[in-house]
Amino acid sequence: MRGFTHTVKDPLWGNIPMSSGIRGLLDAAEVRKLAGIKQNGPAYLVYPGAVHTRLSHSIGVYHLGREMMLTLARKSGSLPFTETGLMSFLSACLLHDIGHFPYAHSLKELSVREHEEIAGDIITHSEEMIEALGRAGADPSMTARIIDTEMDECDEETGIYRSILSGTLDPDKLDYLSRDAFFAGIPYGRQDTSYMISSIQLCGARLALEEDALSLVEQILFSKYMMYRSLYWHKKVRGATAMIKKGVVSALRDGVIEIDDLYGKDDYGFYSLCRSRSEYAPLSLVESVEKGCVEERMAWKPYEADGRVEKAATDIRGRHLVEKGVYELLRHRYPQLKEHEAIIDIPEPISFETDIRIIHEDGSISDAADCGMLFRKAGDIFSGNLRKVALYLPSYVDESDASDAFQEVCRG
Repeated sequence: MRGFTHTVKDPLWGNIPMSSGIRGLLDAAEVRKLAGIKQNGPAYLVYPGAVHTRLSHSIGVYHLGREMMLTLARKSGSLPFTETGLMSFLSACLLHDIGHFPYAHSLKELSVREHEEIAGDIITHSEEMIEALGRAGADPSMTARIIDTEMDECDEETGIYRSILSGTLDPDKLDYLSRDAFFAGIPYGRQDTSYMISSIQLCGARLALEEDALSLVEQILFSKYMMYRSLYWHKKVRGATAMIKKGVVSALRDGVIEIDDLYGKDDYGFYSLCRSRSEYAPLSLVESVEKGCVEERMAWKPYEADGRVEKAATDIRGRHLVEKGVYELLRHRYPQLKEHEAIIDIPEPISFETDIRIIHEDGSISDAADCGMLFRKAGDIFSGNLRKVALYLPSYVDESDASDAFQEVCRG
């Protein structure tokens, strides 16, 4: 890769080389927007250092993607890669999050468009983006197809790039685990990324890992588990996210805002939208989070797939009815309580990917899950220990009253 003469300094990875074309992508409006979206949403309310943005994360993904390509090139004399393909892959790494808007992951139940699909549309329809990708030596169509795996016409080269950007050892995961841990000051998420990348090979259309580095897959799984335990699913972070979700879901249900109003927003634009509808009471939940006022987790239970609340509150309408049931049980004792302030939080399922090939010393290849990995059943461990159905209420509600109401709705 010649012509990488520009340098971007990153607090996590140090000096990151870029070509003038790749560097130019940072000036595109859709990329600049990412500088205004916090990577971890309201996590800064618990970890004040966690104010890093999706832009810094995207630059990190680009850097690790480039390091992977350099490693593969050093280890193989013949790779099915073209120069245009490589630049399209690097551009895809940098642009993979341009379809994100604040709290998008929390609103998946609303059938919002996947951020990969939005990114693909931007890349193939924005004149500014098409021209910028051309200057970077990338093909806009190929770049979009690498990011949006639902798009058709996937040739062999594009398929390989897809598997790298969205696999078990993908640069996205390697960056966000290390970056989120770094800025939050949590020691669990950091990876031995340089050793991991130095241990990869390309086997067919998929990445494979040398046997000596198998423990690094376990480290990723354990790090992901601990980051959810310590940061992503911290009870206050869950509470703040649930409040924002309740406000936005209610506003969408009642036609106060439309789905399309959410797209293309950074954090400031999102909060401005909610403030502009301040006459709608449930959106006061969003304003409260913005001011750092988060409801308390008053009661909780382990997630059970067959649980009454879990079944009743699977969809948004059902959850609203369960929350209304809690409110009805409490409103006479607490007349100041508002209906929208009773919030049930049910975390979404999270996957622990182990689908990577292991290259043994004798040259044979097997799946990581068949190599006696300690965390091959990590998904069960994760769900059993972390996934909780919780009730959030204002702090003036007595915990015993909240617990009684929660148990009542759980019994039905």
